[in-house]
Amino acid sequence: MAMTILRAKRCLLSLLKAPTSVQQRCNHTATETQFHPGMGSNSVACQGGIDMRKWKKWDARLFGIHRGMIPQPPLTTLRILRGEGFDAYLVGGCVRDLLLKKIPKDFDIITTASLTQIRKRFHRAIIVGRRFPICRVKIKDYVVEVSSFETVAKHSAEKEKVLSSETPSGCDAKDFIRWRNSLQRDFTINSLFLDPFLNKIYDYTNGMRDLWSLKLQTLIPANLSFKEDCARIFRGLRIAARLGLSISKDTEIAIRNLSSSVLSLSKGRLMMEVNYMLGYGAAEPSLCLLQRFNLLESFLPSHAAYLHQHTTNKSAQNSIMLMKIFFNLDKLITCDRPSDCSLWVGLLAFHLALLKNPQDALVIQAFASVLYHGKWKDGIKFAREQHAIEKVVFVPEISGFSEVKSDEELTKDVSQLASLVQDSVGSFTDDVALKNQGVFLPKRIGEHVVQIFDVLVNNIESYVHERESFMIDYRLLGMGDLHETRFVIGKIVLETMSSGLVRKGGEFVKEKNNVQEGTEETCCQTLSGLEKHQIVVNNDKKRDLSSPNPEMKKEMAKKQKQVQKNCSLSQEIIIKELDIILEKGSQEEAKKHKEVETCRLPKEEINLFQSNMLDKDLCHIIHEEIIAERRKGDKKYQDRAKKSIKLVENIKVGKLYVDDFDQLAGLVKKMKADKTEKQKQKSIKPKYMPLSSLFRR
Repeated sequence: MAMTILRAKRCLLSLLKAPTSVQQRCNHTATETQFHPGMGSNSVACQGGIDMRKWKKWDARLFGIHRGMIPQPPLTTLRILRGEGFDAYLVGGCVRDLLLKKIPKDFDIITTASLTQIRKRFHRAIIVGRRFPICRVKIKDYVVEVSSFETVAKHSAEKEKVLSSETPSGCDAKDFIRWRNSLQRDFTINSLFLDPFLNKIYDYTNGMRDLWSLKLQTLIPANLSFKEDCARIFRGLRIAARLGLSISKDTEIAIRNLSSSVLSLSKGRLMMEVNYMLGYGAAEPSLCLLQRFNLLESFLPSHAAYLHQHTTNKSAQNSIMLMKIFFNLDKLITCDRPSDCSLWVGLLAFHLALLKNPQDALVIQAFASVLYHGKWKDGIKFAREQHAIEKVVFVPEISGFSEVKSDEELTKDVSQLASLVQDSVGSFTDDVALKNQGVFLPKRIGEHVVQIFDVLVNNIESYVHERESFMIDYRLLGMGDLHETRFVIGKIVLETMSSGLVRKGGEFVKEKNNVQEGTEETCCQTLSGLEKHQIVVNNDKKRDLSSPNPEMKKEMAKKQKQVQKNCSLSQEIIIKELDIILEKGSQEEAKKHKEVETCRLPKEEINLFQSNMLDKDLCHIIHEEIIAERRKGDKKYQDRAKKSIKLVENIKVGKLYVDDFDQLAGLVKKMKADKTEKQKQKSIKPKYMPLSSLFRR
């Protein structure tokens, strides 16, 4: 989790270190802290006690945000609403994620049109929700959720008193409407508005400041906010887990005091919130936070007790299998490639079965291998080979390491384990057992998960399911396809048991495990009740976004020297992104690239090429090529631009391969030739006098 925090912090920090000319170009908006003229720096901006000094607007291009990053359906929705004369903005989590260079889970829109007006302007649109009604607009297979500024939610007396104020004199009406709506949001970092057509980000609650600090802060006092809507507790923990945010002290205290209130949510809402936490690529840190705030015992009591035992008895701990399993799950799924809930339910049931009935390591490996390979014979063969290579110790899940076990015994034991997993699924849906617990798994989902393991219970030796590819089909996985879910469960358990032994292209190869050293230790410290996330940030770096410190300005000046003076804003942003890659350094990035020693270039050649890459003119040529490819817009050229950046990154981390060298060398050679030709053409005097000169007097 600490690495996630540092990466997120570094990403936003690098975006804010834009070249000086970019800041000058956007100075009229990027540092504009008030929307109206004539107010002093220490005065209250408007009447009625509204302090408008917090109100800021930013040029979105300063942070590399442009319309090309927004999918076509929400962009079309915005265009239609604007074409009808309504104001419309992207709002909430999508703006936050775009700023952090994350892929948004969805793109929410808010408009001045009423819900009825929205519905009339789209062919396929329906109004849903009672307490917070919205309009769901369907464009092709994409659903866009559109809310209205006119939608009135229930507020506390204190909040209603503020929001009922009339527009103060000297305050723009549109700004006042946006400000009022921002106060109804859950967290400051979710209260940002983006107008992609004007390239404006509107911030009324210091959301950008909290995003810069990677801090989770409620809009109103946290205790009051969570009493209004206890689901915000889940939402806050989910956001903190996914983005690596620290949690403000008052928010943390309120979560601890009101954690039991989440049990008042409907069973369907509970299931939805847990699925958002575990099925979208942040399951491991989500479990850590649920345990830290004593929420896990309300949903998964057995797993909560298991984690508590591991954190209080470190001497008996080698590593935490549950966290390893969900760490490997997070490596495979993301917000734009989520899994069906049957995947994480199946993994929880598998682990619960091992807690109640520890198994021999070979049995666990055979169980997972058969699910992964889709064939009993291939699965058993691989399990035995893997068992002979290395043995991973998990306590109490693994009971021992059998050196000799016949196929007949293995068949019986694997079938028995599959039956135990199915029984564990039943414990999640048993109303009697869960009478005092918050977890509620609908029986239809439980029955679906049970079917995943049916193939290992009966006639396991005849089980055969041929796969065309060992790549994950995320469309099928998101639909809960049984075969695809079996395959992914097998893959995750195999990686957990073997630190990365998987099958690719018909051959068994050992992948490098991306788990950082100390992952288990960090997790244990988090579970032990760390008051704050392990975030390494110097206090002097926490500056206001509108006033960079001298060191940052000095760094901007250095980058500016590498850019031509007539470079456009979009060019500078792209060049800045490439510079960030070149500056990362980096053993961490190097770990992500597989080494094939037979194809690597000699070290001397790599060093020579790296030194050439530092040449200003050569770097600028590569920058120009990447910019040109991106501007063409075609997917082929976009891929080519990405490939060029990838090659530069390989050079930087010292992992240049022959193919990379040949391709990049050819690219540079071609660009140098073009440059030489242009210079040559400029030096040649025209044979004929230009026509325009004939008309000179």
